[in-house]
Amino acid sequence: MGKDFLWMGDEYSIQVGGKWRRLDLLFYHRALRCLVDVELKAVPFEPEFAGKMDFYLAAIDDQLKREDENPSVGIILCPEAGKYEVKYAIDRTMSPMMIAEYKRLLIPEEVMKKSLEEYCTFMKKEEGGLK
Repeated sequence: MGKDFLWMGDEYSIQVGGKWRRLDLLFYHRALRCLVDVELKAVPFEPEFAGKMDFYLAAIDDQLKREDENPSVGIILCPEAGKYEVKYAIDRTMSPMMIAEYKRLLIPEEVMKKSLEEYCTFMKKEEGGLK
């Protein structure tokens, strides 16, 4: 995550109205002096993600934030985020939140094939030596 982030937990449990909720990743940022909730999505951004984040930030501020700390910040990471969907989803929210896209870096197919072939060759030699 970078400088000044302190790890607090993954699948961090918080209880709201008798129901347990799990925050994907929870950090504390030393310089900002606030809690940071990072929610990971495997699907493109949907406006309801912002509403859920707003809900989580309110619960975090009520239950976890100390009086001398700043309001919590939310980060939603998803593989795709449409400019207007994001704009309209967070336009009126008072919570500090950002939506960011992540790109998966896949190993090139040629490299995977070569590695698999090398592994299979190695395993055949190992099996032949064990007899």
